[in-house]
Amino acid sequence: MWHSIFHLDLSIFEKILRPLFIYLFLLIAIRLGGHREIGQSNALQLVLILAVANAVQNGIIGVDNSVTGAVIAAITLFLANGVVELAASRSRRFHNLVIGRPIELVAAGKINHRNLKRQRISEQDLLITAIENGATDLRDIDQAFLALNGDVIISLNKNLLLNEQIKGLVQEVSALRALIDSKVMG
Repeated sequence: MWHSIFHLDLSIFEKILRPLFIYLFLLIAIRLGGHREIGQSNALQLVLILAVANAVQNGIIGVDNSVTGAVIAAITLFLANGVVELAASRSRRFHNLVIGRPIELVAAGKINHRNLKRQRISEQDLLITAIENGATDLRDIDQAFLALNGDVIISLNKNLLLNEQIKGLVQEVSALRALIDSKVMG
């Protein structure tokens, strides 16, 4: 019994190489998928993640189902990820290659349709996010970026913000006038 739990059916070298190859493959596949694949998960993406995890499992473990083999594979994956994170933190170029950088969707009020299309974001999706941030129209957006985590970050036109503040002040002044009038009349 103990023998089957801890005995390696593959060489340690192969137990290290298999997860490294799968790690590199998944890193490339996720980078090609774009930022939106990371942060804004839906049911389809969850199914895809589960299917990919199941598909690559045998590529990682091979014919070896031992605990020792699983531990070696897990340690290899953690170490590979640590090395990639360390290299990304020390090199801006490597960081941009493996992790990416924010993607400009709107600049100075002009929508970058090419980047929207590349990231599979519709103008309707952008409008919904803008509305959630206080806009009423796409023209209200000054800048918008797709962040590394998949979130869309919106910066509204300063004129819109100023107009909203003025509207709020006008409403407060009207409320104060009504209150004063009711006190004077009453």
